[in-house]
Amino acid sequence: MEHKNQEKKIKVAISHGDINGVGYEVILKTFGDSRMYDICTPILYGSTKVASYHKKLLTSMPGEMNFTSIRDASEAQDRKFNVINLTQEEVKIDLGKSTDIAGRLSRESLNRACADLKAGTVDVLVTAPINKRNIQADDFDFPGHTEYLSHQFGCSSLMLMVCDRIRIGIVTNHLALKDVPNALTHDLLLEKITLMNQSLKRDFGITIPKIAILALDPHAGDNGVIGDFDLKVIRPVIDEAQANGILAYGPFPSDGFFGSSEFNKFDGVLALYHDQGLIPFKLMSFTEGVNYTAGLPYVRTSPAHGTGYDIAGKDRASEQSFRSAVYLACNILKNRIEYDQLTANPLV
Repeated sequence: MEHKNQEKKIKVAISHGDINGVGYEVILKTFGDSRMYDICTPILYGSTKVASYHKKLLTSMPGEMNFTSIRDASEAQDRKFNVINLTQEEVKIDLGKSTDIAGRLSRESLNRACADLKAGTVDVLVTAPINKRNIQADDFDFPGHTEYLSHQFGCSSLMLMVCDRIRIGIVTNHLALKDVPNALTHDLLLEKITLMNQSLKRDFGITIPKIAILALDPHAGDNGVIGDFDLKVIRPVIDEAQANGILAYGPFPSDGFFGSSEFNKFDGVLALYHDQGLIPFKLMSFTEGVNYTAGLPYVRTSPAHGTGYDIAGKDRASEQSFRSAVYLACNILKNRIEYDQLTANPLV
């Protein structure tokens, strides 16, 4: 009889991202460590030929690493690095450059992996970095993974940046700064606060989460001296969230909030726009941080860095963030299963 944890081995779908960036390097370095196979079974949606090309460029990877070609995720083998080939053709790799073929293969990889998530043949998704320009097409008109996945699964989501020190959610994702104030509606803010609260409970096992909401204007508007947005828009949403039983606090001026380490008092922080959350997050954890898409019916994580064109093919990329993304995906899936079991038949 097989051991129980082998029967329950988590199948991790990996979309390969941009073939001209550091995606393959961090993937191969992560699974070049045989201990990773103790916790999951990887399935790369990519190309064994592209993987072999990148493998030859790596002198720092310990031991041998072989690729097992499979046609379908249901054929994935335990303790093997499984690859579903998106193409049998020779693929031109232009390290550090944005190309049409790289964009097309990025789209195909994501689409195939998401289809298998829906079909239940894989358990979680970890995405390698994409180039947000070359991936665009008639059937892909999204500014990033988060928006694409929300569309794929027909639900609202929250970009949640995670490391050992902090969890920062982003309300408006990849949006031009000039468009942020108009996007910050009462309903959107309440939706994101609610999503974060539920994710902290179900995905991270925090029974009664405390959430901090950041302010839009400097000094949170200084009681209307600088601006009244935080007073008139943000504050009422926080009040409503509290009335709904959510421990939401703020709005906090970002500079003092992070400068005084106030964030340590909270389980989650909600930033209103991209750089407000990403700058402090990457200062705290650039090499190990993880991008998690909360609110989806499936678990998706990604390393917090981009394609790394400037160091592609130079064996200089750190795999720490990608490895953390795999760990987090597996941990969140286990937390969800446990939470759902505990709350399946609540006492009334």
